[in-house]
Amino acid sequence: MDAESGFEVKPVYRPEDVPPDAPIGEPGEYPYTRGVYPTMYTKRPWTMRQYAGFGTAAESNARYHQLLKAGTMGLSVAFDLPTQMGYDSDDAIAHGEVGKVGVAIDSLDDMRQLFAGIPLDQVSTSMTINAPGSVLLLLYQLVAEEQGVPGAALQGTIQNDILKEYIARGTYIFPPKPSLRLVADTFAYCRTEIPKWNTISISGYHMAEAGASPAQEIAFTLADGIEYVRAALAAGLAVDDFAPRLSFFFVARTTLLEEIAKFRAARRMWARIMRDEFGARDPKSLMLRFHTQTAGVQLTAQQPEVNLVRVAIQALGAIAGGTQSLHTNAYDEAIALPTEKSARLALRTQQVLAYESGLTGTVDPFAGSYAIEAMTDEVEREATALIERVFSYGSVVDAIEQGFQKEEIETSAYRIANEIDAGERVVVGVNRFTIDDSERYEPLRVDPAIEAGQVARLAKLRADRDSVAVEAALGDLAKAAQGTENVLPLMKDALRLRATVGEVCHTLRGVWGVYHPVERF
Repeated sequence: MDAESGFEVKPVYRPEDVPPDAPIGEPGEYPYTRGVYPTMYTKRPWTMRQYAGFGTAAESNARYHQLLKAGTMGLSVAFDLPTQMGYDSDDAIAHGEVGKVGVAIDSLDDMRQLFAGIPLDQVSTSMTINAPGSVLLLLYQLVAEEQGVPGAALQGTIQNDILKEYIARGTYIFPPKPSLRLVADTFAYCRTEIPKWNTISISGYHMAEAGASPAQEIAFTLADGIEYVRAALAAGLAVDDFAPRLSFFFVARTTLLEEIAKFRAARRMWARIMRDEFGARDPKSLMLRFHTQTAGVQLTAQQPEVNLVRVAIQALGAIAGGTQSLHTNAYDEAIALPTEKSARLALRTQQVLAYESGLTGTVDPFAGSYAIEAMTDEVEREATALIERVFSYGSVVDAIEQGFQKEEIETSAYRIANEIDAGERVVVGVNRFTIDDSERYEPLRVDPAIEAGQVARLAKLRADRDSVAVEAALGDLAKAAQGTENVLPLMKDALRLRATVGEVCHTLRGVWGVYHPVERF
């Protein structure tokens, strides 16, 4: 069977399948095929970061304490859909979705509760938030300041990748142009205020979950990265002032060899792009550093325990591919939110790989494999051709508006689905090795009373705060949004006064408008 990226997988690979001048190189050296650091995991393993967040801030805080106690090295916050879309929990459009797929965060009060008892200068925090990413980052900074932790001590990442929302996910708010301005403003703000923070996590993960092949995943992700760099340069930033803080986010599938090749190809391509197209000189600007999450879309509700095996294989691919941090999905996520036990098992999977497998004893153990090196070249070739097709439209935004990336991903998803339906691509427990008896499973459920609790908290907040000061601060933010001033300091002022996430986003909606995709028939 062909690889998911479309090239032929040969039964046997030989020396002639690898060009004699293949740019393999050394770990920690350009073009970083073998990894961005010379020692990789031989000195310390990757960051084990577990994605969690559900219900109320208090419930999510309890889960974070459990994960830290179990040995996780970094937190990763999941937000509910209203928060991701910039709506408060008492907004009519939020009804029925509060706390469902992540934690509801409406204000500084909620963010304070989310990180209660967690010293923010001692953990690395990733926040999966895009359109209102800058708003949640500022709330995090305000909580840190209340703890006495300066911005210079904070480490973590906001996803802040709006372009992939237009392509594959849909939690956008504003049109592309002001959205890119907000991204550039975040780059500039963090450079001086939160210098260790990764200001964006350019994400292929969600494109892969929508059906993108490995080559499409890295092609469309790197193309988005190019667009963000261009936006920052157009805003007057110097490439080596912001590029070292760019990071990426990829999926790890069960197709082990192709995934390892994908990660190696992506590093090599980004190093060349940054050096040759943008003239970056700082080695850190050339390094593609990335977080990986195992493939949620490949988890099955049928025989869910089999997902434990899938996740282990996916994690192996991410580690052998050189990831900087990793989240392993829980085996029951195809059914419901993970239980405490299943989340702990997901973390234990990483710990077994780190401390029992021997993987951390040597750097890039698959280097020199005829199959891996040939596949790395194949993925790079396919992805490079796709990037050229994206920019044949003019820009990533132009390609998005023409529906190019979305159509390519949907075609790939349809092809894989047909192969599964025909039994050509085996999914254990789904189209082969099935069982008749359905096994009982008791999922974790979100209490619908959470919404009422959040609404009550918001009513109390609005009654207690200085509403005149909040309105004045939001007015100042609107004026800044109309001009070219960096909006983040004014957003922070409003949030400190306990303006809500929804109020800040509505203020910007009033100036920038909202995005409505063009329907294509």
